[in-house]
Amino acid sequence: MSLALARKYRPDTFDDLIGQEAVSMTLSLALEGDRLSHAYLFSGLRGSGKTSTARIFAKALLCEKGSSSHPCGVCDHCVMAKEGRHMDIIEMDAASNRGIDDIKDLIEHTKYKPSFGRFKIFIVDEVHMLTPQAFNALLKTLEEPPVFVKFILATTDPLKLPATILSRTQHFRFKKIPQPLIKNHLEHILNLEKIGFESEAIEIIARTGAGSLRDSLTLLDQAIVYSNNFVDVNTVTGMLGIIEPSLLEKLVNDIVAKDREQILVFLKLAGEYEAEMVLDELTLYLKTILFEQKGVLSPMIIERFFRVIAESKALLALGGDGEFVLTLSIFKMIEAMEIREIDAMIRSLEKELRGIEISSVPSNVTLPKPQNRPLAEKKEEFLDSDTSQKPSFVEEKSPPQEALLEHQEPLQFQNLKNKIFDRNYELGACFEANITFVSFENGKLTWESTAEGGEKKMLINHWSIINMLVKEIFGVETKIINIAKEQPTEAKKKLENHTLSFIETTLKPTIEQIEYNASASIDFLQNSSCKSDQSREPSAEDLILSSAQNLRTNQLIEEIEMKSSCIAIEAGDTEAAKEKEPSRLMEEPMIKAMVELFDPKKVIVKRKS
Repeated sequence: MSLALARKYRPDTFDDLIGQEAVSMTLSLALEGDRLSHAYLFSGLRGSGKTSTARIFAKALLCEKGSSSHPCGVCDHCVMAKEGRHMDIIEMDAASNRGIDDIKDLIEHTKYKPSFGRFKIFIVDEVHMLTPQAFNALLKTLEEPPVFVKFILATTDPLKLPATILSRTQHFRFKKIPQPLIKNHLEHILNLEKIGFESEAIEIIARTGAGSLRDSLTLLDQAIVYSNNFVDVNTVTGMLGIIEPSLLEKLVNDIVAKDREQILVFLKLAGEYEAEMVLDELTLYLKTILFEQKGVLSPMIIERFFRVIAESKALLALGGDGEFVLTLSIFKMIEAMEIREIDAMIRSLEKELRGIEISSVPSNVTLPKPQNRPLAEKKEEFLDSDTSQKPSFVEEKSPPQEALLEHQEPLQFQNLKNKIFDRNYELGACFEANITFVSFENGKLTWESTAEGGEKKMLINHWSIINMLVKEIFGVETKIINIAKEQPTEAKKKLENHTLSFIETTLKPTIEQIEYNASASIDFLQNSSCKSDQSREPSAEDLILSSAQNLRTNQLIEEIEMKSSCIAIEAGDTEAAKEKEPSRLMEEPMIKAMVELFDPKKVIVKRKS
């Protein structure tokens, strides 16, 4: 009777284990040195050899020649252990015997000595399926079993086990079997079975097994039957329903060449397969390109392709149409190839922005080096200096270029000002008036600030906007160094004195002259009227005099009133032209509607100064 390849070629010794050298060596040394524990825990991927290792270890413990890492295989104990009929090796499936009653029966068996061998061995598979009550019942027996009892627990999910179980066992972790080892083992079995094969087809089977030897052997068994004793690529891809690697290679070449016609041909062919499977195979092929470094795609392009595939899988998980998602993914990969040109344009633009705009200066002229003095001192010097004097230039044969570049604002800083103006005009005006560029080097932007009072508060309140725009223009890692410069008090007083003296010498005489002329005209009209009889009725001259006096008074009052009012005189006495009293502001229909809409806890009416 034929057996499945997974059962027929199950390992019989530690040397036959595939890809678990650390586990087999540790158990072999424990047997040879007689350093055995009372409980072992084997965890790992399905089909990685946990149960096979447990049976080999049990057979080695019961061999008539003594506990050895290489049991004889011919004694009665070894034969019965190999055939699975040894009375002292008790295997239990915890998935179907997971209750506390099953554990009570197991504990009852531990009280009796072995029937034939030296030890009574309990192999509990899928132990993580036991109930919490069953685990609690097993704790005491697992911690201090009889001398002749050995426990071997196997699980695929050790995280579900209680910490009390893990602390009472020696934990052996079975790793995923590498793909090359699985491929070599499958080829070895096919040679023993005298079945022809293609190496690429075996590689596809080993890759599909995903590190599980049992899964790979099951697929190989199926491929032998389907291919009529010759395992080739077409047979394997047709059996597994996956796309051929040659088509994926051609697809990648078409994406690089941006050949849309050939890509559309591939999409029609890919409609016969599941979209998720095509994306998975494409991911594996990109992984192969990355490791082999064929030079077709750079690691950056491969990373972009992988992001596209990941986003497409998310769309498939949401129930998107598979064919449309696959088509969208491939065309997004074509667009991802264009990003390289955009990156080059960005780099060239950054190089241009790093340049400094310098006005043309005669080659034989050296500009005086600016000094770091407060703004108030510069204003004082300007006001005190004679405007008739002209700056003198010193001729030199070879002027240093550093004098031309120092403290010149680069285009980036001017661009920063423009962006701040676009975001908030008042903030831009405050920034331009108080911030002076100093330098930008090694990722550090240095400027001087003379802001005080309200202007300083405005810059602090809008610091997040300024910082964001600086990082956008100068770079994400740019650090800002702010040098505070306060204006000296003496300079402020002198500047105010100059302003007052200008008002006294220029504006005040003009105002006095206007007032004198107006008074003279009024006095003249008054003197003329005194000569006439006071008892008579007012004449035309009297009316003119009264009108002139009223006109002068009304003009002064009107000027004062118009400065504090935003309503034009031409508006008349309409309802819209009337000033609103703060106490009656809440009675306005619009304000009532806003209060009903937002339902605020408190309303503050603030008069604008």
